[in-house]
Amino acid sequence: MKFVMFSHSVVSCWNHGNAHFLRGIARELLTLGHEVLVSEPEDGWSRLNALAEGGEADLAVAATLVPGLKIETYCNDTLDLEQATDRADVVMVHEWNTPALVAALGKQRQAGAGYTLLFHDTHHRAVTAPESMSRYDLDGYDGVLAFGEVLREIYERRGWGRHVFTWHEAADIALFHPLSAAKDLDLIWIGNWGDDERTRELDEFLIKPACRLALRTRIHGVRYPDDALAALSAYKIEHAGWLPNHRVPQAFAQANLTVHVPRGPYAQALPGIPTIRVFEALACGIPLISAPWSDCEGLFPDGAYLPVPNTEEMQEAMLLLLNDDDIAASFARTGIDAIRQRHTCAHRVQELLTIIAIMKGRRPVERDPAPHHGVLAS
Repeated sequence: MKFVMFSHSVVSCWNHGNAHFLRGIARELLTLGHEVLVSEPEDGWSRLNALAEGGEADLAVAATLVPGLKIETYCNDTLDLEQATDRADVVMVHEWNTPALVAALGKQRQAGAGYTLLFHDTHHRAVTAPESMSRYDLDGYDGVLAFGEVLREIYERRGWGRHVFTWHEAADIALFHPLSAAKDLDLIWIGNWGDDERTRELDEFLIKPACRLALRTRIHGVRYPDDALAALSAYKIEHAGWLPNHRVPQAFAQANLTVHVPRGPYAQALPGIPTIRVFEALACGIPLISAPWSDCEGLFPDGAYLPVPNTEEMQEAMLLLLNDDDIAASFARTGIDAIRQRHTCAHRVQELLTIIAIMKGRRPVERDPAPHHGVLAS
């Protein structure tokens, strides 16, 4: 089959974590013999910000991370949808695309285009700003891929989309796997500031415990306001700016542990949806401590990560993993096993192919790796 993916970007991951997952999906589709074309805007703000930070070389590397992947850039004013979707069997449209493009593809499908059209939602707006969903015309879409069960339920309850399926993110293990390196850090955290969606959580579960324990700490991420940067400097926590995602595994290898600090909307309104950083960190074998979030879908077994409820227990957990190599190694092994057994991009591609077959009225023979048990909810 030919897959056409409309993405904000698969080349630039500057404040755009969805690029990680979409690259992995493209890789696994290509491995199975499918054709994949990614179409992204030439003036996407992730790309422009990466270039403004001197990231031209990193974007050039990112464009080669998936051998055989065709990437085309377009100008919104001159995009020819007929040409862009030529011979397509499946068209996937990520929610970071413009509402105008989302609507235009839906109208093309309604007019008789022969492909299966899917809308891929990886945002919390359906819960936190449901009125904003009126900007998206999904009438012509065959299905919606929601990155968590709670989001799928919201779509179904509100009547958004003809068929809605749960489709979690996952780790691209071709890139994310354990590497060897000297441990020159106690703690690494990779994440963006988040528009004040987790200011309190970052202070409670990252900054304060790292400062109180005087840990060798490095933070990577973008959009940190001046007052946050000043606080990190005062606490002797290194802020190292944007780290292109293909260099993250090496960064994880240089640290003894990392933490998961979900944004408020995900921890409170969208339980069961971890950030993609959780999948990627576990795949790299770095012990992970998590601030509160509810794994209500049972994505991870006990022992894959260490959950804590507050600053004091975060400190205790950090000391435990830093001082007990056996316990740290146990968390790392369990985390890697959880990813390899259930949460790779290869698993998600098998789920995707099953979803497509269901919408076409036929169900394929499942292959190993088998789809995650929750995917067929619709």
